[in-house]
Amino acid sequence: MEVHKTYLALGSNLGDRRSFLSQAVHEIGTQIGELITCSKFYRTAPLNPENISSQPEFLNAVLLCETTLNPMELLTTALRIETNLGLDRVAKTHWGPRIIDIDILTYDDALVSEPNLIIPHKEMHNRDFVLVPLKEISPDFVHPKSKKSISELIDDLKTKGAYTHMIATLE
Repeated sequence: MEVHKTYLALGSNLGDRRSFLSQAVHEIGTQIGELITCSKFYRTAPLNPENISSQPEFLNAVLLCETTLNPMELLTTALRIETNLGLDRVAKTHWGPRIIDIDILTYDDALVSEPNLIIPHKEMHNRDFVLVPLKEISPDFVHPKSKKSISELIDDLKTKGAYTHMIATLE
């Protein structure tokens, strides 16, 4: 069976955020594949400026795991983990508060474009709360589509003035 490397981004801003992220990491290791490494948890401001004051801070992390699942199986499993941890997809609003969110950032160097799945994640290069923890665990990361290094992606964000959501790192 072929083994694939996938980076996943995690976020939570409701309830016991640390516990939800820890549970998600555990479930990913159990249901998706072997956990290789996980970043520290980062406190970040909500992304959507329209409701930033009405939402609690997020905790975010990025992890690397190895999996034998194909991309669609990976998505299905990630969605099931979210549901099992209490995410109500019907009630969830775009950029709104959530118990847990699991995003597939990359799957090897594959470029996937399906109706419900885009890999690499189409917004990862615009999110400091993804890029900073990704750089922590993979300082030599290169974006599969743009071919930019993680340092170049972060520099691009700083140039655009979009490097603003990071608040602090939790050990």
